[in-house]
Amino acid sequence: MNSQTRIITIANQKGGVGKTTTAINLATALAAIGETVLIVDLDPQGNASTGLGIDRKNRTISSYDVLMQAASVEEAAVPTAVPNLSLIPSTLDLLGVEMEISNASDRATRLRKAFRGGVKASPFTYILIDCPPSLNLLTMNAMAAADSVLVPLQCEFFALEGLSQLLETVNQVRTALNPNLTIQGIVLTMFDGRNNLATQVVDDVRSFMGDKVYRTVIPRNVRVSEAPSYGIPAILYDLKCAGSQAYLQLASEVIQRERHLRAA
Repeated sequence: MNSQTRIITIANQKGGVGKTTTAINLATALAAIGETVLIVDLDPQGNASTGLGIDRKNRTISSYDVLMQAASVEEAAVPTAVPNLSLIPSTLDLLGVEMEISNASDRATRLRKAFRGGVKASPFTYILIDCPPSLNLLTMNAMAAADSVLVPLQCEFFALEGLSQLLETVNQVRTALNPNLTIQGIVLTMFDGRNNLATQVVDDVRSFMGDKVYRTVIPRNVRVSEAPSYGIPAILYDLKCAGSQAYLQLASEVIQRERHLRAA
């Protein structure tokens, strides 16, 4: 893997927080401002693959094959309709990975080995890994392979519930598998400014996590919700909508943070 490639895992064990939406639209925003990006879909549901218009019948090589060491990153990556954005799609085969490799000594580092073993002169400046909504072996592989973790957090009453568990998992991975793993940041999603509770959640999370929370807040936005049914990112579906503009701002923040991390 090219030493300039930055690998970011997008994880939250809670479902419905905008994790896949963030993966798709952040990747598209990064590509739109000149980065070359790869999404690795590690969620058996395959929503990132569907949201980028990759039909199930065309997913002949998938992230399952990469984890099973049956295909390289280069062989599995397919171009999307978004310039500069490629995808390693997901299939339901991922549901069986945990059982198939549970006794392997490298069960938590399969993805890291795949990155290190292939794409020696990587064309990608960013690799985003979309995880399933659980802290299972797939998520462990993603964290073991990554430089940092990005956490989408929905602006709702139970937002902080489970965050401490996720942060503890990051610490465990850092201790056992990946000492260089950092928290890239926490992005607040599905924000509704008309809701006093949402504003309180933003204040609470910022108080709890400080500067780990991105300045950009992703609003609840109908256009962003509609885009996956058309198999395209919201940024292509409606560039001017509030959600698309927020993801472009988030991409700028991510790049600034990565530059700071590289310089540190």
